[in-house]
Amino acid sequence: MPRSETDYDVVIAGGGAGGVGAAIGAARAGARVALVEKYGFLGGAATNAQVLAYCGFFHQGGAQAIQAVAGAGETVLEEMRRMGVDCQPYHSPTTGNWIVLLDPERLKVALDRVLAAHGVTVLLHARVAAASRTAEAIESVTVAGMDGRSRLIAESFVDASGDANLALVAGVPMRLGDGEGRLQAFTMPLRIGGIAAETRIDRDKFREAVDLFNLRSKWKIHRSDGGIFTRVPASSDFWWLIIDRDMPDLSSASFTRAEQTGREMALMLVEVLRETVEGFGNAWLAQTGPQIGVRETRHPAARYEICHDDVIRGRLRDDGVARAAWPIELHSEAGKPIYEHVGGKGYYHIPMDALHARGLGNLWYAGRVIGADPRAYGSTRVMGTAFASGEAAGVAAALTARKGVAPDPGEVQAQLKAQGALI
Repeated sequence: MPRSETDYDVVIAGGGAGGVGAAIGAARAGARVALVEKYGFLGGAATNAQVLAYCGFFHQGGAQAIQAVAGAGETVLEEMRRMGVDCQPYHSPTTGNWIVLLDPERLKVALDRVLAAHGVTVLLHARVAAASRTAEAIESVTVAGMDGRSRLIAESFVDASGDANLALVAGVPMRLGDGEGRLQAFTMPLRIGGIAAETRIDRDKFREAVDLFNLRSKWKIHRSDGGIFTRVPASSDFWWLIIDRDMPDLSSASFTRAEQTGREMALMLVEVLRETVEGFGNAWLAQTGPQIGVRETRHPAARYEICHDDVIRGRLRDDGVARAAWPIELHSEAGKPIYEHVGGKGYYHIPMDALHARGLGNLWYAGRVIGADPRAYGSTRVMGTAFASGEAAGVAAALTARKGVAPDPGEVQAQLKAQGALI
């Protein structure tokens, strides 16, 4: 298709970390870029599910934070720093991992600003509803928005939707969860206000509160360690990750039950805190959601699946286009996460074929939908890694649009290094 007949060079589905990384990568490679996002804001789980931390920017554990992701992800952190968010590596006392704590409202604005600065067309309150394709390529997508349906024609496409929505409507084969019908547990993070700044956070008291909650509630909390918690940056609010819900399938009925029971549990849990934990007497539930935190849904077929052995050996590859350093973190059973360390130098490479759709030459993947087996997926899915895989996918998509065929990994690597990415 001649370049003059297209609306954009690259169209991206999804505005989370993977989609933002892809948009920045593609724009810096010279592409005309449109990004389609179903919510009224960008940020993915960091803003739509209140996951107030970027995981995967640094190697696991250790006395010092060792950076694994730069490039597009670092550009976002720099913008947040200009807005007054510290964004320094934080050593989690619960897991020992290095993370970046977030302010979700400033993050929304930071992402708006960064994409505007890169000339990206952002379409909020819109989603990809259909795709037109030939045997080997997507030609256009139908976008459903507030003003009805419209068609976007492009040379290349990136699925950064998290749920593989673009790949699904394009007819790419899918694996659900681990391939045997099991999905990782979903989580309802809580943000609690009304706590004095000087209140001491006592993990033992939170364990006791959870025990009391479980005596009173018909819905049980399965985390026995008191969960993961911290103060929200630039706030006295308390953020707590403690409520997990098993998801038997991806039906609307199951999502509804998980959302509704999660909210009931959150309200009751705050009541227990008010009764039992010193300093929480005036606490109130400031926020859940806007939606429950989704860890896993569909996995579209890629040309390569990162495997468990790649992660635990820290495999480095000549065709690697991104680093991944987060440990394997599996939530196969609600409230009982399992961790495995990354081997080798503390990171492994994401190969270009893990980002490339099987059977479609101009469809690329970013974030949660990249090729990974059920165990490796526990490492690849986090947001810091999504920025890195997204930036690589965006560059690959831009070069595909320019050349008419998929680029060589060396071309993608050269462009990424020029953009400041770590490989």
